[in-house]
Amino acid sequence: MRTVLILLLAGVLAACGRTPLQEQQAYVFGTRVEVIIVSAEAEQGRQAIAAVLREFDRMHRAYHAWQPSELSALNAAIAAGQPHTVTPELAELIRDAQDLSAQGEHLFDPGVGQLIRLWGFQADEFKGELPPPAAIASLLKKKPSLADIVVDGTTVTSRNADVALDFGGYLKGVALDRAAAILRAQGIKNALINIGGNVMALGSREGRAWRIGIQHPRQPGPLATVQLADGEAIGTSGDYQRYFEVDGKRYAHLLDPRNGYPADHTQAVTVLIPAGPRAGTLSDAASKPIFIAGDEGWAKLAGKMGLTQVLRIDGNNRIFVSETLKKRLDFIGQPTEITVIP
Repeated sequence: MRTVLILLLAGVLAACGRTPLQEQQAYVFGTRVEVIIVSAEAEQGRQAIAAVLREFDRMHRAYHAWQPSELSALNAAIAAGQPHTVTPELAELIRDAQDLSAQGEHLFDPGVGQLIRLWGFQADEFKGELPPPAAIASLLKKKPSLADIVVDGTTVTSRNADVALDFGGYLKGVALDRAAAILRAQGIKNALINIGGNVMALGSREGRAWRIGIQHPRQPGPLATVQLADGEAIGTSGDYQRYFEVDGKRYAHLLDPRNGYPADHTQAVTVLIPAGPRAGTLSDAASKPIFIAGDEGWAKLAGKMGLTQVLRIDGNNRIFVSETLKKRLDFIGQPTEITVIP
């Protein structure tokens, strides 16, 4: 549902005319996923893609926030005020998400699942109804946060029974890193992985860097294109896919835990992450606190988080881009206004 980056597949297909291309799509994590492999060994490519999609499906089922899953079982235990034993994998996911949340000043907080449910975003289709302001205010007083979770080995407890975990803004990035590891383990050197607009590149397409497009939040087609080096990942958080409108006002799924309402001062934030063991994870999780931070705080927060390649489009269609990323972008057409951030 959140296809925020466009893969320039026409160019990919043309460039791969001499080397067999394996491509498969699926619908996982509530969005379209796509794996493209360039390999002279067709069967090797097909098997590698199948292994990636199996892992995606396993993660989707294990960590679903509102259907029966390991995560929903943990949420039920938290609500009951009981300790709960989880798998080592989930324990590590929680610790990692806590670290990322703290880096983003808790503007990205997977512990606000009740708030997400209150706004109707824990569903495949949105009703388009505003929650009662009193219900939002009541939940904010309880201050649920991922910081309330205590992980002792594989035993998880919470200091706050109103915490409910929702990894929807985090899991797709983790899955990118998993996919890259699986492909490399199976001997795949050149591939492109797209999970609802979070994209990671491996190798190249016959010696040329993979080129993708960054979706314009208010117009069809890409705002700009960028080439990704081996191991780099890019992700966008936008207000233009998972949203509903009431009386002409847009309410997107990116909720500000400070006031309980969708952030409305930003249309999209794109972050490009250098190659590294957590590039995929950061491409998903790092864009969200920047999106929510707002006009005054986003650039400072990006610097604090060590993000040097960031693009932000505010609520007035103004484009802000870091100097490092600006040098890599090829804009489509002439944007109305671009401010370069050192």
